[in-house]
Amino acid sequence: MINRRQMLMAGSLWLSGLVLGRIGWTLENRDTVEILMKSDPTGAWVVFDPIGLLVRPGQRIRWTNTGDNVHTTTAYHPSNDRHPLRIPAAAAPWDSGYLLNSGDSYEVDLTVEGIYDYYCKPHEAAGMVGRIIVTEDIGVHTNTFEPYPDEPENPGWKKISQAALRQFPSPKAILESGRIES
Repeated sequence: MINRRQMLMAGSLWLSGLVLGRIGWTLENRDTVEILMKSDPTGAWVVFDPIGLLVRPGQRIRWTNTGDNVHTTTAYHPSNDRHPLRIPAAAAPWDSGYLLNSGDSYEVDLTVEGIYDYYCKPHEAAGMVGRIIVTEDIGVHTNTFEPYPDEPENPGWKKISQAALRQFPSPKAILESGRIES
């Protein structure tokens, strides 16, 4: 027969498990994911690594300049120098400004589900772009994420260079692997 003390202890352990489980879930989803900004000294080779990434809503993304050049991480959004909208309409655009030195970094939390395309201001024409898919259904492979059209919908928006457009990994590849290395 279970006495009162054993019942209280069992209840306390059960409640502790719920609380610790919830804290663990929160920390797991708040882990910072690192994207490196790489380049050679001449700037002839410039990349975001990984170039494609799958994350959960609210997950923190940190871009770190590891190269010998100045870089930015800038969302494709009309408020960023009239670039086309290539992030969810409800999402906040970002622009890191110039990360001048190796080791400089910039962070954002992406909370709205969808596809986020971004670029490096000085190296966009060289194809330094990246794509992040934010979804709660990580591990579920669906075709619900369609790539953005290659041509801007608004004639006032800038066109994206062909070199940049060729670099974006497909949403399907990101959903299947979770991470596309450069």
